[in-house]
Amino acid sequence: MKTECNAERIVFQSLGTREVVGAFDGGKITSDAGAMLLREVERKTGILRQFAACFTDHRDSELIEHTVEELAAQRIYGLALGYEDLNDHDRLRHDPLFAVLVGKDDPTGGDRLRARDRGKALAGKSTLNRLELTPVGADAKSRYKKIVARTKKMEKLFVELFLQAHPRPPARLVLDFDATDDPVHGDQLGRFFHGYYQEYCFLPLYLFCGDDLLGAWLRPANIDGAAGSVKKLAEVVRRLREVWPEVPIVVRGDSGFCRENLMAWCEANGVDYLLGLAKNKRLTAEIADELAAAKQQFEATGAAARAFKDFTYCTLDSWSRTRRVVGKAEGLVHDAERVVSAP
Repeated sequence: MKTECNAERIVFQSLGTREVVGAFDGGKITSDAGAMLLREVERKTGILRQFAACFTDHRDSELIEHTVEELAAQRIYGLALGYEDLNDHDRLRHDPLFAVLVGKDDPTGGDRLRARDRGKALAGKSTLNRLELTPVGADAKSRYKKIVARTKKMEKLFVELFLQAHPRPPARLVLDFDATDDPVHGDQLGRFFHGYYQEYCFLPLYLFCGDDLLGAWLRPANIDGAAGSVKKLAEVVRRLREVWPEVPIVVRGDSGFCRENLMAWCEANGVDYLLGLAKNKRLTAEIADELAAAKQQFEATGAAARAFKDFTYCTLDSWSRTRRVVGKAEGLVHDAERVVSAP
């Protein structure tokens, strides 16, 4: 039976004078056509263009074939499509679709200067390696690696993109801190064994507002989970208040962020916070009645029971002042046994 092909074409943004269409008539076929949707997003937001502006290019403009924006786009589109390693790009550089994503005028690579490069529109792994591994002190006199990443500009970009995506001020900004493991598989500088995660890893710090990432900071794993959070929070809040001075801000985090310096900074700067507090004997004693009530309710109904208590609390020596705490007592079923817990 003859295959019935869809005769309609999907029209995308043009590439200079070239049409870019999705067709169903055979020819060169790619498994990554979905990336065209990412290209449409980039055309509307300019995220990759703004990211490329965070680099300083010391190369001789007369001698280069791949701009920083093209190199950054190639690498990021590759990551978005699951091509994690630079080695993948020795194959991807032959793919006309990827060249269209990057914005090459000739996606076939026929206009390359050297004969050995013709048919390969994009950069290979060694060129992309220079983008990623150029030291911060490189300049025009450096031999190979001359594209310097300005990490401070990259940090600020996350917040700027968030502001661009929200032209109207929200009713409230809820900022969530989190730290998690980033496993490593070699002897990278800064790797340490982390007892909680039971592996060698980094311990990056993240700051989110809803689904939007406002910051990601790579850190070694031999530090406190909240290390650096006050400095990073201050930078983000300062920029947010420049644009939305009247919007209330709330910071949230688990017990790993319940630190005196973070709470004191929030109190001094008009930022509300909601942080977890690790269980201890004094806290358990404070909600003893609620624990008993939760247990009694659980035994009477067989259903999970919860009771709360609002009280003030201060640690013996690490806090500078008394603070409000909301304690929760629970009666639960776990492993077919009755247990009562107080977080």
